[in-house]
Amino acid sequence: MRSFLFKSGLSVIATAGMFCSTATAQMPSMGSTASPIGRTYTPPPPVPSAPYGLDQLDPSGPLFPGVRFDGSDFGSTPAPVYVDGEMISEAFPMETVVQGYQLDDFLTLAAQNNPTIRQAQLQISAQTAKALQAGLYPNPTLNYIGEQIGVDVEGDKDSPGEFQGMTVSQRFVTAGKLKLSREKYMRRAHISEHLAMAQQFRVCNDVRIHFFRALAAREIVELRKELLKTAEDGAVTARELYNQGQATRPQVRKSSIALQRARLDVLTAENHYRESFRRLVAIVGVDLTDGIVSGDLMPQGDPLSYQEAMSLVLTESPELAAARAKLAADRVTVRREQVEWVPDIVAEGGAGYNFEAKETTAAAGVSIELPVFDRNQGTILQAQLDYRRQQEEIRRTELMLGQQMANVYQQYLTALQIATEYDRVIIPEAELAYQEFLESYKANRVDWPTVLDAQMDYFDSRLTRVQQLEQVRTNEVLVRGYLLHGGLMAAPGPTPPGHIDAVAKPR
Repeated sequence: MRSFLFKSGLSVIATAGMFCSTATAQMPSMGSTASPIGRTYTPPPPVPSAPYGLDQLDPSGPLFPGVRFDGSDFGSTPAPVYVDGEMISEAFPMETVVQGYQLDDFLTLAAQNNPTIRQAQLQISAQTAKALQAGLYPNPTLNYIGEQIGVDVEGDKDSPGEFQGMTVSQRFVTAGKLKLSREKYMRRAHISEHLAMAQQFRVCNDVRIHFFRALAAREIVELRKELLKTAEDGAVTARELYNQGQATRPQVRKSSIALQRARLDVLTAENHYRESFRRLVAIVGVDLTDGIVSGDLMPQGDPLSYQEAMSLVLTESPELAAARAKLAADRVTVRREQVEWVPDIVAEGGAGYNFEAKETTAAAGVSIELPVFDRNQGTILQAQLDYRRQQEEIRRTELMLGQQMANVYQQYLTALQIATEYDRVIIPEAELAYQEFLESYKANRVDWPTVLDAQMDYFDSRLTRVQQLEQVRTNEVLVRGYLLHGGLMAAPGPTPPGHIDAVAKPR
């Protein structure tokens, strides 16, 4: 059809030119007051030039005062296409394609290179290191004792004193404090494991979401190029009708405006694809050259009901699992603080030389703290309140996930219903309408602009379908991925507000 239009446009222009030349030659002289209509041929308005690339924008123009562009992000504008001496279309190639990428490629790279996944794994190691430290037994203490050093005695000035010796003291921890301390931090390491799993879902979900957005952007680029061809046909047709006397110059100008807008739509779609691809690469954590994403926008598997989606998130969500693991850790914290007041036993023993008695003597001692005033009452109460707070935190997390699911599932279901109806009814009907108008045009029952309008409706329906499928896939990822996203947010730690770290040494 396009080639037919180009050829017919050339022949009409040539025929119109011959007709006008002949009419001018055979037109009798009517004097200076005769109408000039039909005596000369006025060519149609020129087709606008192709949109500028970044390197062609004038840095001294009013749009960019004092700003310089080096054109490093975009290539120069490609050579235009000319028909009968007028530029009709311009090729809009994507950046040089060096490689095609699939979803599994990005998921593999993200699992190996996204820094937040490594952060979450390191937090597990940090908590196990705390557990190790919290369970270590106290070191013994070596003491030197010297009494009355330098005292003057009969027959000896500056004597070594009455006694000099060494003692060793050791604190014996009671009530299983070290075991409970180690258990508490191992519970926190268990929380970190759930949080690391949640972070992996955040990264993978973000990779999937941005992959489907890039895939949809790529399909929109192709649709925009088809719409550009339609605008080119409209521009050619307007000039044919003008040459036949069936269109006015303003109508030709309107076709030029539509052509230029279609060109800009292609540029916008290509820029949007580049943005989507680069955002995807940022989550992966590896510098990749711009390439083509390949995959299928159609949903995979049966759609989930709202009850199934809620059951999935309430039973398997890593966020909820981490909140429940935090409750278990707080329970151990309460037990640990309840035995903190039980006094430890400090034993001390050693030997030395008694210069007054002139013989070796031994020393021994035992000390114990009497919990008369401080029995850790405040910290025990704080731990109990933190335990109750965490119970409410679990409920809050469940309600928050339910609220988020209501919003995400509504978007998922609406987009799925719209995309289904476009596939089932609207696009087939629009295609049939376009084909019927085309047959009617061939039978001279409708004019060509009517056919172009039907073609535009068909392409708009396909464009809407792609946009709705993008919404379906992105929201489907969230519904099946426990509503987790934010693959570049720092991995959360296992100790939210309310935890107890009362002393420098973990306990």
